[in-house]
Amino acid sequence: MAELVRLQKYLANQGVASRRKCEEFITDGLIKVNGEVVTQMGTKVDPDKDTVEINEQQISNIKAEYIYILLNKPKGYITSLKQTDSSSPIVTDLVAIKERIYPVGRLDKDSSGLLLLTNDGDFAYKLMHPSFEKEKEYIVVTEETVTKRMMDRFEKGITIEGYKTQPAKVKRIELTKVSLVIKEGRNRQIRKMLSKVGNNVLNLRRVRVNNLRLGGLKEGEFRYLTKGEVIDLME
Repeated sequence: MAELVRLQKYLANQGVASRRKCEEFITDGLIKVNGEVVTQMGTKVDPDKDTVEINEQQISNIKAEYIYILLNKPKGYITSLKQTDSSSPIVTDLVAIKERIYPVGRLDKDSSGLLLLTNDGDFAYKLMHPSFEKEKEYIVVTEETVTKRMMDRFEKGITIEGYKTQPAKVKRIELTKVSLVIKEGRNRQIRKMLSKVGNNVLNLRRVRVNNLRLGGLKEGEFRYLTKGEVIDLME
């Protein structure tokens, strides 16, 4: 079940108008949910199930031609549309659909986990550009113990190749295993961060983007995002 969304937020997300203007539409009695006029500002809707209308016209959740896919990427696959390495398959080989889609952001060949694919450029931009500050959580297994000093450096930001990373969130799971949350997605960033403090990555798996998690999806499998998940990621 999708997460319930406040009606005015839902309307704004669908491009009806600004959130403030949408609030006016609600109080003016212009909005119906499942055939009933709604004037209460606190009303919440399920984007996957509820029918929302403005001036008797149904609001379409997502344009039909857009595709949003969650893939649990295995190691060995490259995140590209072109096969630059003849020995390595590309991630789109795992998604057997006729429509042309492309990966959102990076997840290098030696890493696994949550990867989004789409044909919606606006969706991809809002997830990839650092200004939108979408959290990405990784489970990282390291060669050496991740010390308190290393964790402190990550949380303050660390200079790599001339740029300073944004502060990361780090939580220890085991001596050589941590949860690392960043809002950037530079090429091999986490591997470079560990290398900078004298450690190395043995295994890297992305488990979350914003509020979206892998859940029980097995490696190599994919599923379509729900409308509610798309709206949440776009917010």
